[in-house]
Amino acid sequence: MLNIAGLEGLDRHAPVVMLNLMRFHDRSRDGDGSGWDAYLRYSAVTVPMIKARGGTLLWTGEGKTVALGPHAGNDWDFVALVHYPTVAAFLDMMTSEAYEREADPHRVNGCAEHVIIATSEAYSKLGVSSQRDS
Repeated sequence: MLNIAGLEGLDRHAPVVMLNLMRFHDRSRDGDGSGWDAYLRYSAVTVPMIKARGGTLLWTGEGKTVALGPHAGNDWDFVALVHYPTVAAFLDMMTSEAYEREADPHRVNGCAEHVIIATSEAYSKLGVSSQRDS
């Protein structure tokens, strides 16, 4: 469930990096392959949507093991960092009819759990923060 109230409480014009934590179903809920297969279909649809709003996929990788902290509930299969030029751009994508119709069904079919955490930059070597601030 999208936390619209929480996102609208942020500076809508500020850049944001979304930390995505995903746990996949063994089998896609629609019966079309694995949960990973459904997530790949989701990615094929959402990456162009992200790019159309000025965003970019920064990094993805497999979740391997909890190195520090509670193990229970933290066995994530996949992690992604996605940069959006503004919080408004993220909201625009997530609430669009195209996202809800073309992308979200694949996400729901593939992900047993998907947590997205909005972050604000404190430090980065990635060089993706708003260049207009420099």
